[in-house]
Amino acid sequence: MHKTGRTKRFALGSTVALTVAGMNAPAVLGFANDQYHNYVINQPGYKAEYGHWQTLGLPAEFRVNAVHATVLRTGKVLIVAGSGNDEKQFNAGTFKSLLWDPAANTYKLIPTPADMFCGGHTSLPDGRVLVAGGTARYEKLDGAVKKAGGVMRVRNESPDRARSFPKGTVFVAPNGREYASTADVTVPAATKSGAGAQTRVTAGETRVFVEALGAGQDWVSGAPAQYRIKGLAGADAHNLYGQSAKITLDKQEYQGIRSAFEFNPDTELYEQVTDMAHARWYPTLTGLGDGRVVTVSGLDDTGEILNGNDNEIYDPKTRTWAKGPDRYFPTYPSIFLTANGKLFYSGSNAGYGPADKGRQPGVWNLADNSFQPVPGLRDQNLTETSSSVLLPPAQSQKVMLLGGGGVGESPLSTARTDIADLSAAQPVFTPGPDLPAGGTRYLNSVILPDDTVFTTGGSSGYRGRGDSDLLKAQVYHPDSNTFKKAAEPTVGRDYHSEAVLLPDGRVAVLGSNPLFADKAETQPGGFEQRIEIYTPPYLYHGDRPQVTDAPGAAKLGGTVRVGTARPEAVATAKLIRPSSVTHATDVEQRSVALDITGRTADGVSLALPANPNLLPPGWYMLFLTDGQGTPSVARWVEVKA
Repeated sequence: MHKTGRTKRFALGSTVALTVAGMNAPAVLGFANDQYHNYVINQPGYKAEYGHWQTLGLPAEFRVNAVHATVLRTGKVLIVAGSGNDEKQFNAGTFKSLLWDPAANTYKLIPTPADMFCGGHTSLPDGRVLVAGGTARYEKLDGAVKKAGGVMRVRNESPDRARSFPKGTVFVAPNGREYASTADVTVPAATKSGAGAQTRVTAGETRVFVEALGAGQDWVSGAPAQYRIKGLAGADAHNLYGQSAKITLDKQEYQGIRSAFEFNPDTELYEQVTDMAHARWYPTLTGLGDGRVVTVSGLDDTGEILNGNDNEIYDPKTRTWAKGPDRYFPTYPSIFLTANGKLFYSGSNAGYGPADKGRQPGVWNLADNSFQPVPGLRDQNLTETSSSVLLPPAQSQKVMLLGGGGVGESPLSTARTDIADLSAAQPVFTPGPDLPAGGTRYLNSVILPDDTVFTTGGSSGYRGRGDSDLLKAQVYHPDSNTFKKAAEPTVGRDYHSEAVLLPDGRVAVLGSNPLFADKAETQPGGFEQRIEIYTPPYLYHGDRPQVTDAPGAAKLGGTVRVGTARPEAVATAKLIRPSSVTHATDVEQRSVALDITGRTADGVSLALPANPNLLPPGWYMLFLTDGQGTPSVARWVEVKA
């Protein structure tokens, strides 16, 4: 702390209680307000009550635009930027991923084979991370589109075989204008039905986005038309063609990719797996109890939102995809695995899709594709950019939805929190406490080892417009259904921000991508590349429990012995699934309570639930906590079926 010659020295013991609200900083110490504030927040008593923040400035060569973050079973954090919402990087083919080791505070750039920006991801049972989808093309706003474009339906009337066409295939309009495809495409063969004179052939069809080879209004086509495929002759020219309803200079949306990869935490490299059947941008990936992953929603490779008959399920054993049940969702929907194997859609989503479709929360049964609406959510028109979390412990089967805003670039936001009890036969939302900061979008929520939920950041406006970032944080206590103030962060976080629980019990907060840099909205916003780390109050309460020995693996329904120096002080034990978060969406984190079934002089025995839908197989952080909620440093345990 800087002192001037006029500053008196005071001997302040660490036991002095500081009541911030009742003090007048200039009158007490004569410091400037910010100096006094800095003094207060660094006092032991303040830290023990509210926690503490520190900011990491990464070396220049390791600064990336953090859009996605996943905690690995090695304790490292995989931070994916891809092109990082930077079209110049996209055009240059510069895609980035960073591997950060919080324990050693070291960094490593990872070769990134595709633009994973705005893809989806989740941890697999073996600890690898599945990353699916990303960006094939950046949006072009009204007025910025120079070359007309649109969706081309490519049709195949031959039942003999499917046909593939590479990116750049040219479609010729009746007036001779030419348009090139922006992606590879495969058209299925036509199908036959009936026999003899009743035989009917239904053309195979797929879609691809095309762009005019020239610029300007002359290339616009406002009426439906049939297009021949350049270079085909004979029967092929007859059987294979394109059809488009219109080709315009209107705004063009982002477009997704079909590519999928697994990140290997041992080799620290991406490994390509089978492509998805459908391109996706802004998809959600949710792990199932059998280790497979259901993948829904997203914008396709024409820039249109997938209509719901294109959900897919990934099998990590074969690294292949299969068709999933039909169900429409807006992009990045928050979809949680429940204890009965069904999926719960909370209503949270990230912003693409019509306001009147797919917004109703409900329970989705994959087995029969039924959907049971869950009523009672307040401000249901304000669920975009909201946060949802499976409250601890997972056995309670309660999901909380926090904040959110209106559809698209709406200026509206809400302080509402509501909670759905999924253990009920007919679940309904019931009101929770309002967010202390008022209307909040882009809030990040992180489950802590003491069975509370830390929430931080966000903004009241769309992408922080009008300098609306909220430098606030709070802790939700499920047992009392209340929020408690936490120390305030110093870095604003809105769109494209993430927060994750680290194995040492701290929380790392990354990213942010405001639309503007000033309140008057005259300067474009930049991407926040600093990392903040929040140390919760429980790490200022004295000695923490220690795990002296733990098994590397455990079985569902089994019992494990965990060594600890003071077994009598262990109050709770839990397995916390690591975060895999983007766009305030983290459907994988969950905290599963373990029963303490025995104590010895040097350890405790812990019983695991047998239900794989409650405790999906995979890698977890094992925490022991004492009576004050102070956690041990986590040990990684692989839960096996």
